[in-house]
Amino acid sequence: MHALSIPTWMVHVSSVIEWIAAIWLIWKYGEITGNHYWWGLSLGMLPALVSAMCACTWHFFDNSLALEWLVILQAATTVLGNMTMCLAAWYIWKKSRQTKLSQE
Repeated sequence: MHALSIPTWMVHVSSVIEWIAAIWLIWKYGEITGNHYWWGLSLGMLPALVSAMCACTWHFFDNSLALEWLVILQAATTVLGNMTMCLAAWYIWKKSRQTKLSQE
């Protein structure tokens, strides 16, 4: 646990907490507005959350070489998360355009 300073740990942990809150808030937004396509963004954010948790876990164990596979998992889930969030954002854009056009 000595791999990071206390302020850096605070940033890492608060970022994970904020990401969880963002996932939940986006899900609730989709529920409240009835635009359930927002749920796709919440789900698309999960791989990025896994990525952050991999980083925190690896640092917690002092960047142990035995856990170096977490770095690879983190990289993979970061790429996956970027793709899923991109697809979800595109889908939100597409559905909101369809809704706007149908209202005209």
